Parts: sequence; structure tokens; C-alpha cells
Amino acid sequence: MVVNTISVAAAVTPTVVETYFSHYLNRKRLRQKPTAHVSYHEGLNLIRQFLHYASLHTVEDIQSFTSQWVPNPHWVKVDIVKIPEEIMSKAADALTAQLGHHGIDKIGGSKWWQWRRDNKALKAEWIEMRAHHAKRIQGGEKSKRIMLYVHGGAYFFGSVDEHRYQMQRHARKLEARVFARELEIPQPKSTRFPFPCGLHDCLAAYLYLLTENDPSTIILAGDSAGGGMVVSMLVTLRDQGFPLPAGAILISPWVDLTHSFPSVAGDGRHDYIPAHGFLQRPSVSWPPPNSDDMEQIAMHAVEKVVGDGMPRKSSQHERQMARQAATQGFTVEHSPKHLKPVENANNPAGAEGVKERPGNTIPGPGHDLSIMLDDKLVTIKDQIQMYASNYLISHPLVSPVLSPTLGGLPPLLILTGGGELLRDEQIYLAHKAANPSKYPPGEAYLDEYPEARGLIAKYRPTYVQLQVWDDLCHVAPTLSFTKPAKYMFRSIAQFGAWALAKAQQTDIEIMDDDDVSLISSNSETDSNESDSEKPVQANGVSQGSTDASGSIGKAGKPLPPFRNHMIRQRVDRHGDIFPLDPPSALPALQMSANEIGVIKPGPVRKWLAAKKEWDSKFAREKRRVQKQRIKEMAQGYQGFGDDEVPPPSALAGRRGRNMPKEQKQGRSWGMSLWAIWGSKHDESTMEREEKADKHPETAITTGDGAADAKKAAGKKHRKTSRSRSRRRTVSYDGGATDQNNDEFDTDNSATELLLLRRKEQDQVSSSDADRTTDDVEPTNSSSPLTPPYSPKSITFKDDSVLVNGGRPAADSGAKLFPFKLAKGLGDEGVNPSTVTLKSYAGGVTTVKGEGVGIRGGDEGEVRDGGGDGGDEGGSSRPELERFETAREGV
Repeated sequence: MVVNTISVAAAVTPTVVETYFSHYLNRKRLRQKPTAHVSYHEGLNLIRQFLHYASLHTVEDIQSFTSQWVPNPHWVKVDIVKIPEEIMSKAADALTAQLGHHGIDKIGGSKWWQWRRDNKALKAEWIEMRAHHAKRIQGGEKSKRIMLYVHGGAYFFGSVDEHRYQMQRHARKLEARVFARELEIPQPKSTRFPFPCGLHDCLAAYLYLLTENDPSTIILAGDSAGGGMVVSMLVTLRDQGFPLPAGAILISPWVDLTHSFPSVAGDGRHDYIPAHGFLQRPSVSWPPPNSDDMEQIAMHAVEKVVGDGMPRKSSQHERQMARQAATQGFTVEHSPKHLKPVENANNPAGAEGVKERPGNTIPGPGHDLSIMLDDKLVTIKDQIQMYASNYLISHPLVSPVLSPTLGGLPPLLILTGGGELLRDEQIYLAHKAANPSKYPPGEAYLDEYPEARGLIAKYRPTYVQLQVWDDLCHVAPTLSFTKPAKYMFRSIAQFGAWALAKAQQTDIEIMDDDDVSLISSNSETDSNESDSEKPVQANGVSQGSTDASGSIGKAGKPLPPFRNHMIRQRVDRHGDIFPLDPPSALPALQMSANEIGVIKPGPVRKWLAAKKEWDSKFAREKRRVQKQRIKEMAQGYQGFGDDEVPPPSALAGRRGRNMPKEQKQGRSWGMSLWAIWGSKHDESTMEREEKADKHPETAITTGDGAADAKKAAGKKHRKTSRSRSRRRTVSYDGGATDQNNDEFDTDNSATELLLLRRKEQDQVSSSDADRTTDDVEPTNSSSPLTPPYSPKSITFKDDSVLVNGGRPAADSGAKLFPFKLAKGLGDEGVNPSTVTLKSYAGGVTTVKGEGVGIRGGDEGEVRDGGGDGGDEGGSSRPELERFETAREGV
């Protein structure tokens, strides 16, 4: 069946309906999980079912469906540009130098991966909010906020059209221009244009930006496979001496294609990625011919074939066994007594369990991967990953976690879902970048690349903010219409603004749209609004929400200070931040360097089980594809030269009369509806911003006071009305300092960190009681768990000044007081130990042109708040509560 809107809708609709009813029938089971939000629960199961449905179709079908044209919203401006040929050549030279002679030999040459069908130019899109563009053009300014975004899709599906609803959210939140390379049809994906084709394109896109923009105005971002690509880009740019961008944002980056970390062996019940990996219906593009296929193709190129394509002299039994081996893609050898540990030269030196694990478990040229499972030697012949051949999946530019060092890179934000299969490799990546010398590559890699030993200590540590989001799935911003994704987008915007501000040495202002966010105001039903239970351990990582009183911050708020070049955070579904468990409690960080990049029994076992099912179901299709390849091989292909040997999957190696025809880009209602669903929040938020900006003097009310009191007694209070959109300044010095305090060692547990934080706060409170007003200064917090606070000032009608978010100063800021004083702020000689303090039952709000007012707790009216003056603002001023401090002489 063709993959189109109707077929996809028929496949996923039953799942959507079933999820809706099961969500409300199983509320208690879902409490403490992101699936407590029905929108998240629906989105997670919808994507999971779509990927299962996609696996029953060919790679070409899925690429065509996910690459269809999707209209961009009217409030988004899109411009398409072409990357000049000279930029492409410059990027190719840089990549060739990075690969070196050894790397060029491994990938099969330096020409085939530069080939583009019909010599078509690489295109890219500029994505920007029309309102931001109009404002920038009106001011005659050049954008100083540019995000180069590399989208994911397991290196074989997806497009800019499919991901535009996410990119435009980044553009809106950061007020930036997003630049994304556009893919031609047929898609230059890994199945037809494998490594290093995509990396070449991404480097060219960045070098193009450098021709028109300063690197301090650029940040890189990528999700999943795109996140891994961004890391490879940064390493190449660093080693080849190109200017680095201001920072990079990695959203669930895929950085280990060998699947060597513990979390990949899990069941993935909180994730939508198939636990067994990606398998597709056989086609000319996938899977590519394995070693047996190539041997058979070469043999039949010179011998006459009969029957099923076997030589004349072959018997029926031989023909049947050959057919089974050809369709199976792997072999199983029972009781391999000839294999001994001493002969297992490809196992990692010094790795634990090496004697019990004979076989070739380290990817490399000249041999097939093999591993022992249940006393049977399993040899993997079919290609596992679509991005690269099996012997290349451990290359440091394919699996960046195996890079010699990740030091010397710009600041990184790494966002990982606590429930995703790729969690551990992302946690390891963050710590490896922040402490390169502690996490070097294994001996097997260093033996293959001896020059890498000198790079480990060459670069300084990289500043990294790591956020592990409780139980979230892979690339949670894909579900942009959910609450957890909302907080993740805020963290991305905050870090992006901080990185740009730091690189440009200037403050940057971004939108703080919480009060006008549709998701913030949506009364979507949760299974249980209270998250007061203790977190549980899942695969060694704390999961689930804790009591909000233990929170040390909120997602999207200013960065706290770095400690040992890291900000390590755990975030729950409400955006509350808690300390991440110490490195000693994280399974990913307990692995030996020699075990990283080595295939493991768990993931291989799952892959083999699914592979048997696929091979049995689609055996006939696979044999038909193999016969077609034999005929094409006999007719001959057009080569690139004697030294060029493209991988079997590369379209460049199959250039000839029967080369697949180029497909035209279609249009899909299904993809358009998905994009509209993902964009609806942005459109609604922008409408609310516009309405709020038209009524700047509208006061905030909380509704009926009695009703509010009842709500507050039961659960968190929800506002019934929204304020105008606010703007927030991101300071370039926030979070920049790296504090190495032994008391706050990274190995301290989360409970210990909280106790230390509270102890520090108690010490500060007790010391404040003995300080005079002259001692009080608006300094940033030095606590490792408290975000820095930049003082701001507000001038009152009586010329007094309110600084640091609520601390009044007398005599134009000459003296600062730690609380609001009842006496006039302009009086001289005021001392907080000699006056009577006043407390009001309402909150303080600002109304344009009216100074500071007092909002009553019952009616919510705004009254004049000037000093001690009587009841000028209204007749219902609440009673004053009097607090008397120590008087002089006592």
C-alpha cells in the first residue's frame, strides 16, 4: 500500500482513540509521568504507531512521505538561498583534511561523496517571524541572532518542511533567524548518500553563514541525528581552525551508532523509538548488499546463471541454504570451538568479560561483526545503521562520543529525556566534553588512531549545561503542543540567548511569554496534579517528580554558576529543576573506556529477534531486489576513478542507465495537519501577545477571593486572566563563572546538595541580621544551586528607587534596605532596626503612569501605593499588620 494521508490516518486512528480512553481509565498508573498530560500521551503513542507502520514500507516511501511540501504559516517568513560552489569546495577541503589519509581510505575515496545528482546546488531556508523581520528592517539592523538548525530523522527520513513547526518556535522564542539546509529530491539521506555526504553539506551551510555573519551571532542546534551531526561539525571546525559559533544546543543527540551504552538495552516503554532499531521493507535503497551479496554478484558477473540465480553445478540443498543465508543477513554458528580468547584480537584490550565474549565486537574494516549469544557465534552481515557501513559506525565523526576529545568547543546545552533509549550516551557526552581527560577513548581506538593521544590534553574543558528530563521521550520538542515541551523550548531559548550574549559581550532581551502562553493557561487534565512522591530509580537515574519545595529553579530561568565546567540538572514535567544524581550514581559514567564503541549482547539480541521476523515476512521482496542488483551489476556502473570505492548503499556507486528516477515533491494533507497542530500554540500565543499589548493598563486580577483561597488550599493556584507579554533581559555574565568548591563536589548526592544549600541560606540569613544597610549590595548569588540574579531598578513617583527586584533604596540608591519600609523612602537616616514595618494583604503591581499600587486580596482592585498616605486608593484597603523590630537601646 502506498504511504499517503489516508493510509497513515487509517493506521494511527485506532491508536489515538484507544489512547484517549485508556488515559482516563488508568489515571493512577500514569501519575508522576509525562503521560499524565493527555496531549503528551496521545502524541507519544501516535508517533510510536506511525514508526511501526513506516517499518512495513520501503525507505523510499517513507522519505517521500516525510519530505512532502508543507505550507508555512502566514506569520512566518521563509526565504530560500543557494550555497555557492566555492563554499562547497571549501567545506570538502576541510572535511578531507579532518578525515586524513586513513579516513579517506576507510570511506572509499574523496570524490564520490561530493557528487550531487544533475549538479544541483545545495539549498537552504531562512525562517523568521514576519513581525521580527519587519522590526529589524525598519531599524536597519542586521540580525545578531542566527540559529543553524540540523534536523533529525535517524539519518534517513524527515525534512525541513516536516520540522519547520519546531524551527519557527525556536525563531519566535529567541527572536532569531533560523537557517536550515534544504534537501533535494530524491533525498540525499544516508541510504543513498551515506557518511560523509550529510556532514559535507552541514559544514558548507555553516561556512556560508560565516561569509555574511560574525561567528558570535551564530549558534548551532540539532535534534537526534542532527544533534550528533552538530557535534561532528564542531569537532571538525575546531581541528581545522575555523571560527567557532557562540554555542550549540543538542536535543537528544544520537552520538553512538554502536549502541554500546546500557540504556539502549532497555525496553523503551517511555520512548517512541523502536527498541530493536529501525527496520524497513526491502528495496533497492535498503538494505544494501552485504559481503555475501557482493561475492555472489561478482561471481554471477562472469558465470552464466540459471534457476534462482545459482551456478549450474549447485544442488537443490545448496540453493536452498544459499537463499536462506541471502535473505537472513546474518549467520549463527553453534558451539564455535575453534574460537579461543587468545585469537580474539578485535576485542577491547583490558575489557571485562573478554574471555566470555569471543568474536569481532569492535567495528572495523576487513571483517564482519560477530558476537556470542547463548553459546552461539552470531555473525552480522547486513548493514545495521543506514548512515554508515558496519565497519564505520565507530568512526569518531559518525559516533562523536568516540572522539579523542570534546574539549575546546563552545558552550553546549544537552537536553536528554530520562525515558529515552539513547539517554546514557548523551549523559556520557556531556561529562566527556566538560572533563576530557577523565573520559578518553579506549585503547583499541587509540591504537588505530595513534595521533589522537596528543589531542586529549590539547583543549580546555567545554562548558556544558546538562538537563535530564524525567521520563521524557526522545526529542520531546517534537510534541511541541505539550507542557513538557513548552518548558524545554524555554530552556533552549534561555541558553541560546545566554550563549549569544556571552559571545557578543552584551545583554540580550528575549520574550517571556508565560503569561500569554496557551499551554500555560490550558486546563488540560492531569492524572494527578500533585507530585509529592519521592523519585524512583529507572536504570540508575532518578525519575519522577519530587516535592516542589526541593526545587532549585525553573526551566528557562537564568543559568546558575557552572561547577567544574558543568551545570547538572534534573527537570520534571512541570519544569521544576532538581540536582542531578552524582556521577558515581549514573550507569553511563561507570563504563570502562574500552567498553564504549563495542557492540553488546542486549541491543544485538533485540535486533536479531526483529530481523528474523522481517526477513521471514519480506524474503520474497529481498530476493527480487538481489536479482535486480545482479542484472544492474552485469550492465556496469559509471565510476569515479580507480581509487574511488563508494559504499554499497551509495547512489553515487550505482550511476548508470537504471539509476532510480528523481521523484517530484508531493503535497500531503497529513503532514500539513501535523504542522498545523504543532504550530497552533505559536499562533495562539502571538494573538494573545497582540491583544495584551493593546491593553497595557489592564490590571491582573485573580478572580473571586474566596474561590481563590479554596483553590490555594487544595493545589497550585491558576490565574484566570493573563497579563501583557513580558520581556526578559539575559545578561552575558550570568552563569559564566566556574566555581570549584570542594564542599559542592559533583559526587554529592541530591539530598546532600539540598542540605548544603539550605545550610548556606541559613548562614546568609543569620549574617544579614548583623549587617547594616551599607553592607547590603545587589550581588549575584554564589550558591551553586541558585541562579544568579541581576539587579534591576524601578523609580517611584517620589523619586525613591526600588532595586534588586524589591529592595528599596534611600537617597537615589545610596542605601539599600532588605525589606519594604513603612516610612517614606526619601527620609534620611532611616535604619531598618528602628522603624515599624508594614505588610499588606495584597500583592504589588505596576500600572502604567500610576507608580506602584497595592492589589487587594479580595476584590483585586489596584490602589495608589504612595507611602503612608491614608485610604486614597479606595475604601477597602486591608488592615495593616504591624511588625515591630528591635528598637535602639534594647
